[in-house]
Amino acid sequence: MEKVWLKSYPEDVVETIDPNHYGSLVDVFEESVSKFADAPAFANMGHVITYRKLEEQSRHFAAYLQNELKLVKGDRIAIMMPNVLQYPIAMFGALRAGLIVVNVNPLYTPRELKHQLNDSGAKAIVVISNFADTLEKVVEETPIKHVILTNLGDQFNPVKRTLVNFVVKYVKKMVPKFDLPGAISMRKALVKGSYSQYIKPTVTGDDLAYLQYTGGTTGLSKGAMLSHRNMVANLEQASAAFGMKLNAGQEIVVTALPLYHIFALTANCLLFMKFGAQNLLITNPRDIPGFVKELSQYKFTALTGVNTLFNALLNNEQFKQLDFSSLKLTLGGGMAVQRAVADEWQQVTGTFLLEGYGLTECAPLVTVTPHNSTGFTGSIGLPCSSTDVRIIDDKGQEVGFNEPGELQVRGPQVMLGYYNKPEETAKVMDGDWFGTGDIATIDEQGFCRIVDRQKDMIIVSGFNVFPNEIEDICAMHSGVLEVAAIGIPHEVSGEVVKIYVVKKDQGLSEQDLISHCRNELTAYKVPKLIEFRDELPKTNVGKILRRTLREEALGQEG
Repeated sequence: MEKVWLKSYPEDVVETIDPNHYGSLVDVFEESVSKFADAPAFANMGHVITYRKLEEQSRHFAAYLQNELKLVKGDRIAIMMPNVLQYPIAMFGALRAGLIVVNVNPLYTPRELKHQLNDSGAKAIVVISNFADTLEKVVEETPIKHVILTNLGDQFNPVKRTLVNFVVKYVKKMVPKFDLPGAISMRKALVKGSYSQYIKPTVTGDDLAYLQYTGGTTGLSKGAMLSHRNMVANLEQASAAFGMKLNAGQEIVVTALPLYHIFALTANCLLFMKFGAQNLLITNPRDIPGFVKELSQYKFTALTGVNTLFNALLNNEQFKQLDFSSLKLTLGGGMAVQRAVADEWQQVTGTFLLEGYGLTECAPLVTVTPHNSTGFTGSIGLPCSSTDVRIIDDKGQEVGFNEPGELQVRGPQVMLGYYNKPEETAKVMDGDWFGTGDIATIDEQGFCRIVDRQKDMIIVSGFNVFPNEIEDICAMHSGVLEVAAIGIPHEVSGEVVKIYVVKKDQGLSEQDLISHCRNELTAYKVPKLIEFRDELPKTNVGKILRRTLREEALGQEG
């Protein structure tokens, strides 16, 4: 398939980027903290840290990791916290020490956390106290040797810090009791690090920067090995796509998506750091009134999110009253942007909602709507710079324009593979080509459209949910004989999980199963709908037909 779509690129978007423009993310960081030293880097709950302060504190943290914990280049460190100021300090500190960052969803259940810590081999973890009780339940069964604790308000001034931490713990009771003997506070770690010498290790593009966990295609989560070169490449690709809309040192980007998610990590944290922007960290975006109140205090210029977030904001009357005169870039990803939401967003804010498509395995950006687009098209845009895409059929043959098949990607942002899982890597790699598992088409202008996701994946508010995991957990209940999980369309979250169950114990109730799942699964994975049946549809070899159940459910909805 020829690259005839190159004429569709805006004239100011380069066709190719240099993935070696920076030797590593550490080089990007050092350039920004030097160039924008006195500019605000991150803001959270009214408190701001400058690039100079970020450099200082991350250096102290790196020195602590090197000297006190004796961690060396290539060791893994887990970071388990929401969007707070401590995240960039810990993350950049770890990278500056030559460590590999393992981003952890703080809402994980003990089972999910244990798997990720064991699979990654992390030796240390930085965890916010709100979720320390989860760590306590499994830490003895993992390789973790060092626990660094932080409280929500620890980066604020002394008066605000004391107040916030008191309210969070004793008034809102958001910190369950926990016992982690030997844990050190991050505040103390930074003080100790300030008295130690930081020695910059040699970090190259080939070194791993992140083990970013994803479900991949099926089953338990796998660690996508993203090198510094992968991340620099995607940073440069994002810069090529959006950089002409950004003014160095003048941007304020709203970061409501969690930084532990690859979308916000690259599109917000890294891209906007390169341009010396201020990142407005939203710790709890589910609190829409609180979120909107925070937005009202800033002349924000860019905002990223998923369709459900944009929809929730548009349904808040106070949001519609905000001043959008400075907003010039809105980027949607993680799940499909709906036409109704995109149209209303443009009407309310005066800016077009650009849609990007990516995957954890691609760091993540693969395709994006051109920055000069003027309206919703339903496509996921054009391949980003230095990225090849192709559509193949079931036999591995490339198909023609507008013919559906699996979308495959080749480019410098494609991961090195899944950590310690060569067999799983082989399933998705065809030479240099990465198979996304998504069914798509490409038209003559190069615009890609997703026809259907990897056949069974469920996407809840932008997060991948894999039926195998849900079914495995449900099957653990003694009252379940057979179970199948599918996604059902939902106007708020995009999809919700529905399970079909054949009972082993006739006394089994919906509440029994939901309670069981809540103990084992993150909230967004817990089934919202349960249907009991006498039998489930199967193939002649006994494989449960999720497709049939999905078609039945969609037929009933229609």
